[in-house]
Amino acid sequence: MGVCPYFLIAGIDEVGRGPLAGPVVASAVIITDLNFIHEINDSKQLSPKKRNLAYSEILNNAIIGIGMAGEDVVDAMNIRRATILAMEKAVMNLGIKPDFLLIDGRIKLNLPYPQKHIIRGDSKSLSIAAASIIAKVTRDTLMMTYHSIYPKYRFDLHKGYGTKTHMKRIVRHGLSPIHRKTFRLKKLST
Repeated sequence: MGVCPYFLIAGIDEVGRGPLAGPVVASAVIITDLNFIHEINDSKQLSPKKRNLAYSEILNNAIIGIGMAGEDVVDAMNIRRATILAMEKAVMNLGIKPDFLLIDGRIKLNLPYPQKHIIRGDSKSLSIAAASIIAKVTRDTLMMTYHSIYPKYRFDLHKGYGTKTHMKRIVRHGLSPIHRKTFRLKKLST
C-alpha cells in the first residue's frame, strides 16, 4: 500500500443547479480534524437538524472556501459554466493552496491543481460530503434571507425550487429580482 503524496485535499461540491431562483453555491472543504461527533454525509441524506449540527462541527474542523454565482451569472453564462465559476471561487476562497481537489460529479476546473472527479462523491468522500453540507446550509440560509425580502414567493418553503407553490406565486406575482430569467419563467410571468 502506497503513501498518499497529498496533504491538503479539498473536497468540492455545489448546490443550487436546479432551482428557478437564487444562486449556485459551491464549497471547498479541507478537513483538518477527523474527530467528528455528528454524522457527515451527503447533505441530501441528512435532516435539516442533522445538517445544521454537522455544519457547525465542520466549521470548527476544516478550512472552508465558499463561492457563488448569482442568478444574473447563471442567465448570462448558463448553469454549467456558472457552477464551474462558483466551484473555482470556492477553491480560491480557501485562503490556502490545496495539494489536490476531489470534485463531486464530472466537472473539470480550470485551476492549477491535480483533480479527481467522483460521481456521487458526496456519498463516497468525507471532504466532498462536508462541502455539500456547507454549500447547502449556506444557500438555504441565503434563501431564508431572500424570503424576508420577497415574502410573497415563500422561498422559506421551497428555497427557489420549482414546486407547485412556487410556480403559482410566479404566475400571480411575476418574477422577483432573484429569479433566473429562463424562457420557461418568462413564459409563466406573462
